[in-house]
Amino acid sequence: MYKLSFFVPEENRDAVKQALFDIGVGRIGNYDSCCWQTLGAGQFRPLEGSDPHIGTQGEVEMLPEWKVEMVCEDDLIHQAVAALKQAHPYEEVAYDVWQLADI
Repeated sequence: MYKLSFFVPEENRDAVKQALFDIGVGRIGNYDSCCWQTLGAGQFRPLEGSDPHIGTQGEVEMLPEWKVEMVCEDDLIHQAVAALKQAHPYEEVAYDVWQLADI
């Protein structure tokens, strides 16, 4: 089992979550569409050669973003990361993948 977490602007949050739920991410026992989400502030500066969805090259951008976390079965993790990257609006998606211990 893995935990997948990512950062996403509010206007894209539900669509990105749904893309992951549609392939089976976020399932715990007899429940699906499970996730944890918190609102925070993201910061980045698009560099030369970037094609930012939000912001301007060379300028620091700070905006509200949601951190979303959900569990993912071992056999879905590669498909989940691919679906995340396809559904997400950012050129470079900030995400983490953690392998969970079964204790």
